[in-house]
Amino acid sequence: MRPTTREAAIFAMLGAIMYCSKVLLEFAPNIHLIGTLITAFTVVYRKKALYPIYVYVLLTGMFNGFATWWIPYLYIWTILWAAVMLLPQSLPKKVQPLVYMLVCAAHGFLYGTLYAPAQALLYGMPFRGMIAWIIAGLYFDCIHGISNFFCGILIVPIISTLRLAERNATR
Repeated sequence: MRPTTREAAIFAMLGAIMYCSKVLLEFAPNIHLIGTLITAFTVVYRKKALYPIYVYVLLTGMFNGFATWWIPYLYIWTILWAAVMLLPQSLPKKVQPLVYMLVCAAHGFLYGTLYAPAQALLYGMPFRGMIAWIIAGLYFDCIHGISNFFCGILIVPIISTLRLAERNATR
């Protein structure tokens, strides 16, 4: 799983692209391309997609602060990566876009629920408090899930572009 020098450079750039895309879309809360990019990177690079994911996580901490809000980033994006890894690699071409969009959307809808356990542990919230925190964030999770679904339209074109670049690089 160790990346080559070429792959390390590519993964660093992909992680930086993830971070830049987030910064460019910060004016729109819970609307970003992170899920789209993670899904595409995972389909193309499989296990090695963890490299750009954690470059993104590290850059986010470096530029925005390694505070308690950042700790869930250590696992929350890996859950999306794992969900995509569980998908069969031989999905029919006709269903690929919809499946990828639905997985990406599901992660957005569940984001607050996935984030909540870390918040509860870090802030000593009882279970009821964690549930209240999840409920209070449902509106934002709905925005997140819907936007992830529509941003997911870009997943298959990104996959095609990455595969084309990989083929051309190995010639």
